[in-house]
Amino acid sequence: MNLANGVGNIARQFQIRGEFQAATPYGSGHINDTYRVVMEDAGRAEPFILQRINTVVFTNPVALMENVQRVTTHLATRVAEQSDRGRRVLTLIPSCDGQAWHVDESGGHWRAYSFIDGARSYDSVERPEQALQAAKAFGMFQKLLADIPAPRLHDTIPDFHHTPKRFAALERAIAADVANRAALAKPEIEFALSRRSMTSVLLDAGLPERVTHNDTKFNNVLLDDETGEGICVIDLDTVMPGLAAYDFGDMVRTTTSTAQEDERDLSKVTMQYAMFEALVRGYLETAGGFLTKEEKEFLAFSGKLITFETGIRFLTDYLSGDVYFKVHREGHNLDRCRTQFKLVESVEKQEERMSKLVESLA
Repeated sequence: MNLANGVGNIARQFQIRGEFQAATPYGSGHINDTYRVVMEDAGRAEPFILQRINTVVFTNPVALMENVQRVTTHLATRVAEQSDRGRRVLTLIPSCDGQAWHVDESGGHWRAYSFIDGARSYDSVERPEQALQAAKAFGMFQKLLADIPAPRLHDTIPDFHHTPKRFAALERAIAADVANRAALAKPEIEFALSRRSMTSVLLDAGLPERVTHNDTKFNNVLLDDETGEGICVIDLDTVMPGLAAYDFGDMVRTTTSTAQEDERDLSKVTMQYAMFEALVRGYLETAGGFLTKEEKEFLAFSGKLITFETGIRFLTDYLSGDVYFKVHREGHNLDRCRTQFKLVESVEKQEERMSKLVESLA
């Protein structure tokens, strides 16, 4: 659709005062279509975020939005006494018919959020203090949702972090080789198959189920422009029941690497121990009070597992013809897989030291 006209028409379906002025693509997410929209009311420009949910990935958008509505409402009650509460939680803007989402004429599902001023996300971490702040924010997110009332949240992507099932999907993709790419990824396939035994470790550990974010990339926390504090966790599509270790593991994956997720020069990819230490300190500062002893014991291992799991997801998508993640060049998903596997190797070399650090701080 024409960006200005199409997004402008969608924006008018939400309870936002003013006239549509502009819309620009926003953020760096792989899945949904996100826009920063500006409406002008009484001479004042008001921005907000408009998103179209990817219903190929999220096949039950109504369940997803029910989760988002419940989570944001609960979080808002938990931070209600804070003076800057409007910046601490994403705020859904209702549609004109009072729903938390709007369905367009073609069946597309849209939602709108208030724009949080004076804060931004970063695609890569620059210093350990930023890692500590992100970890504190994600730990607080888990803590505040620990008492969300029943019923259980929906599984927006069933078995999202079920690593054995992710591995089984990879094996099916290897066998089918529908895009004739298996020969191009032979080293990566061998790397994955040699580590099959670790895929079930977390699921076999008997850890308690939590409400977790399940996509704790560093850029899913907004950092305050002035103080650097991690103030708001964003991208709530995968908030659902899970293990606390899933969230910490993805923090390690996305925050400790010295390179971008799709870096082609693998000599640049390594796990930075100083960043890992900052993550542990920040996360335990906010989440340490409710985590069990066993959950803490698996924090170091979780980084290796979730990095490996993400690598096999990229590899599976590459072998399947790039049907899940957005790609911007030939072999993009294979490049992403290679960086993940290189990071796994770096974690393996430092895993004993990482485990001792967690033990000393926990």
